[in-house]
Amino acid sequence: MPDASVVVARPAHATQLVLLFHGVGSTASHLVPLGEAIAQGLPRAMVVSIDGPHASTLGSGREWFSVLGVTEQNRPERIAKAMPLFVDAVARWQQATGLGPEATVLVGFSQGAIMALESTQLDPACVPASRVVALAGRFAEAVRRAPANLRFHFIHGEQDGVVPAQHSIAGADALRRLGAPVTLDLLPGLAHGIDARALQRVLAHLADDRP
Repeated sequence: MPDASVVVARPAHATQLVLLFHGVGSTASHLVPLGEAIAQGLPRAMVVSIDGPHASTLGSGREWFSVLGVTEQNRPERIAKAMPLFVDAVARWQQATGLGPEATVLVGFSQGAIMALESTQLDPACVPASRVVALAGRFAEAVRRAPANLRFHFIHGEQDGVVPAQHSIAGADALRRLGAPVTLDLLPGLAHGIDARALQRVLAHLADDRP
């Protein structure tokens, strides 16, 4: 199947690359509204919504790894198998734009956030981005490292019944103990999704310290 990733914004002289990663059972098109809002706030950013590489085992949409029968024990192995394609997707767009990790931001929702967060735990010499925004996400395992020059932003609904907010709290606490710059926004009343408050927090974090 051809790559159905969506280029949301392509400025003539981009200074930043923002890559969006959707959740399981969704597609790149579902994050286009988020991408359009980011593009308005960051007019010099190239914004791309990445389509998951596999047809979802849930019956519709795409995924990075199957969640059928997923457990705390087997999730890390599934992510490890999926990670090369994720890293390749990031590298492809960096090569296409001429923008490196220092100018790259990964914004993920749910499974997309899991992949983005776990990509920061690979070889510290190959950190894929300078900033990760994790919406309703989590680390699959305990935090192992806090790469230099990488900022983390966690945004999570307090009523999330799919990926409990405690995962973001624990991830943010662990990163802080390792010396990483971290923000954590907990949104009362929000379940597993992105509402207007979450969108505003994304925009605020990306507007801060823009290149």
